[in-house]
Amino acid sequence: MPLEAVEARRLYRQVADQLRSLIDSGEYAVGSRLPTERELAEQLKISRPTVREALIALEVEGRLRIRVGSGIYVIEPAAPAMAVPAAAVIEGPFELLRAREFLESAIAEQAAHVATRGDIARIDASLLAMENVAHPGEASMVHDRAFHVAIAGSLGNAVLVRVVGELFDQRLNPYFAQLAHYFESPGTWRTALDEHRAVREAIAAHDPQAAREAMRAHLVRSQERFAQNFGAETAATAPSVRSRTARVSAKRPKPKPASKEKPAGSGSARRR
Repeated sequence: MPLEAVEARRLYRQVADQLRSLIDSGEYAVGSRLPTERELAEQLKISRPTVREALIALEVEGRLRIRVGSGIYVIEPAAPAMAVPAAAVIEGPFELLRAREFLESAIAEQAAHVATRGDIARIDASLLAMENVAHPGEASMVHDRAFHVAIAGSLGNAVLVRVVGELFDQRLNPYFAQLAHYFESPGTWRTALDEHRAVREAIAAHDPQAAREAMRAHLVRSQERFAQNFGAETAATAPSVRSRTARVSAKRPKPKPASKEKPAGSGSARRR
């Protein structure tokens, strides 16, 4: 028998698989409310961003409905569960933002060393376009992408330009798009635009440390915006829900030692 490739499942997929199994087995009936993100994270001993990625994956599949300010509810699928192409290899939204925070902070720092007047003009053009576009929408994402790619372009390295563009394009994956649906608005767009301007000013002033910190702050705050409370965190949890949560805890997935999972509220997962 030929050997088959071993697939390392991302932690959020392990959580999603476990919750789906509990739904299928009747532990969570249609119409019931799941424990809060905080409770699930505490029981599973993982970060809340990872729990959120799992819940978003299940919502995209049509197994859950997230009602902001109320909670997370099990729903009856209208059709067979939605198959997300290559679901096992889709990066979670917070995983992507943490990667961008690390990479683009370093790029902004270097850009402050080498950016020319032409580079600053290209950054300014993207900011001007961002000021005059409605958000959320496809056009706003085009100009947001142009801003980040313009900064990478100032380094004169085509590989970095491609990587920055490809990481940004992951916003189009179904999980990221669903999460953005809840939290992006004209107000968050204006805030992000102000953060972009701070990055631009630091690069134009040729202040590497300020540029690095401004980009890092922008992407951390992006994570914080996406981590706003979904549901009724302060609502009392019914005894039946507590018992089901305990059963989730007893079977929590065990990430590989190489995983750098951060507890909720620490490091870059604090958070957009």
